[in-house]
Amino acid sequence: MSTTTTLRAAIIGSTGYGGVELIRLLLAHPHVAITSVISSSSAGAPIADGYPHLNQILTDRLDAIDVELIRGKADVVFLATPHGVASELAPKFLDAGLKVIDISGDFRLTNGETYEQWYKHKPADPAYVERAVYGLAEVFGEEVHGAEFISNPGCYPTATLLGLAPLAANGWIDLKSIIVDAKSGVSGAGRGLSLLVHYSEINENFLAYKVNKHQHTPEIEQVLGRLAGEEVVMTFTTHLVPMTRGILSTIYVNLKEQRTEDEVLELFRSYYAGRKFVRIRDKGKWPATKEVWGSNYCDIGISLDPRTGRLTVISVIDNVVKGAAGQAIQNLNLMMGWDEATGLAFTPVYP
Repeated sequence: MSTTTTLRAAIIGSTGYGGVELIRLLLAHPHVAITSVISSSSAGAPIADGYPHLNQILTDRLDAIDVELIRGKADVVFLATPHGVASELAPKFLDAGLKVIDISGDFRLTNGETYEQWYKHKPADPAYVERAVYGLAEVFGEEVHGAEFISNPGCYPTATLLGLAPLAANGWIDLKSIIVDAKSGVSGAGRGLSLLVHYSEINENFLAYKVNKHQHTPEIEQVLGRLAGEEVVMTFTTHLVPMTRGILSTIYVNLKEQRTEDEVLELFRSYYAGRKFVRIRDKGKWPATKEVWGSNYCDIGISLDPRTGRLTVISVIDNVVKGAAGQAIQNLNLMMGWDEATGLAFTPVYP
């Protein structure tokens, strides 16, 4: 259903980091016009009051959440809301005939009890969970084409799953051996204030958090199980790094059979052939978060230890772009039948 007709977009949660990044990216999209920016907490105020970098760029005042008002102004709604909010809003917009892309975690997990256990919120209506297409674009892009409702993957799952998908889908690894050591910049915690992200606490500090309890764990396990055709249980540990953007996911797995590093690299390159936003590093080279900063790229490097037979995969993304807003727009492009790189084909910011 490819079209060059301008699509009208509404962004709910415009005052969060994911929402304001959607604004930055969509303002440069050739086929999309932002027609409503929405915040329940700041309705009526100019968005530039909270984000002065938007002065003379986006002069809109923030709308309140009003389904009928938004229905008359938009064709697609991005939900950049806290967990537990989208589960209430998405069904209303879908029933009103709008396309929905949810950036929260409310529709990622297929089991409601699992969602409630890990997210500590009431799960969404199962009928709508079933309708949601999981939008890991490089893996499930064909399912995204023509979809009306996308559940955007989490930031940690995006980096981790892209580093594991070729191996899990092809049966190359012992699924019981997976250990993920992931590190994120502070923007992943959102714009809200907490002791954890207080400057005096995080500056010159490096810490693990939510050890064995991070809510992205079941999402990663669910998708890996889907790719591998069997249940997956893994160790997943997250860390907070005193930088603004970026995720580095270091993944350790045991190979089922003896392989060479060249064979593993060829598997990754073949699996992601034609996918513009996954870049596989040459042998002996590993990516850094700075090299994808501000972009929709995921860079991946591998190292195979011949002593142990253990493979190390290093995957990096910008958590606010590829881990949230950028991937949401990539999914919009696929939904609409546009080239997936439309509005996203820009170079990472460096240094």
